Amino acid sequence: VGAAGIALMHKWEGCARKLPDGRYKAYPDPGSADGKPWTIGWGSTGPGIGPDTIWTQQQCDDRFENDIIAYADEVSNAIGDAPTSQNQFDALVSFSYNVGGDAFKRSTLLRKHRAGDYASATVEFGRWNKNDGKVVRGLTNRRADEAELYRRSV
Repeated sequence: VGAAGIALMHKWEGCARKLPDGRYKAYPDPGSADGKPWTIGWGSTGPGIGPDTIWTQQQCDDRFENDIIAYADEVSNAIGDAPTSQNQFDALVSFSYNVGGDAFKRSTLLRKHRAGDYASATVEFGRWNKNDGKVVRGLTNRRADEAELYRRSV
């Protein structure tokens, strides 16, 4: 993942809920009706992350680095040998990181990218702007940023 992709994910994931001592506290997903999944650091979720989870900045950064490697590998395997620019790859990793690898693998976005239909793939980002069936402005804006990065072919 290139610098543009990291910057995009950091912009939208944001290391939130900083405590006075400089550590970070987990928070419920603001867009879901049940608050799940619990999130910490740069958008990290999963087993062991709940209302009492507190991490240092280093733990947040380390987890993000490990997660990005895993998501980049998943995206790389999913796109196969389809021609892909660095910006397209970064946008796809950001998207997958946010919606989850399984959803990405089943997406029309991936199918259109693999088919080389980049114009239609760009439009597909915008379809993923809902949480619990409701449009979320933050997701709409994130998808617009991902689509813009994807559109840049250099």
